[in-house]
Amino acid sequence: QVKLVESGGGLVQPGGSLKLSCGASGSFFSISVMSWYRQAPGKEREWVATITSGGGTTYADSVKGRFTISRDNAKNTAYLQMNSLKPDDTAVYYCYSFYGRPYWGQGTQVTVSS
Repeated sequence: QVKLVESGGGLVQPGGSLKLSCGASGSFFSISVMSWYRQAPGKEREWVATITSGGGTTYADSVKGRFTISRDNAKNTAYLQMNSLKPDDTAVYYCYSFYGRPYWGQGTQVTVSS
């Protein structure tokens, strides 16, 4: 059974930082590709960043240079460090992986507002 649990969301002022975590259950984590997605109110869910099992990373243009995805296989955890946050980054952030089928976490709210 695969389970993904996000944490670390909250309210932050523009220009601030947050670090999201995605804890994963199961022995699949070290061989998995992990991704972050987000969904803003009234908008479709969009891809944010991906990290491969080997540590290769890719980012959406909207977050490139501001966000950093990483992973700690010993802790079965993926992270999303978000810097220079903007109001447009306000969304529910979801952790995603595929292991036989797609798995999503429950999401964590990030609100960027003064």
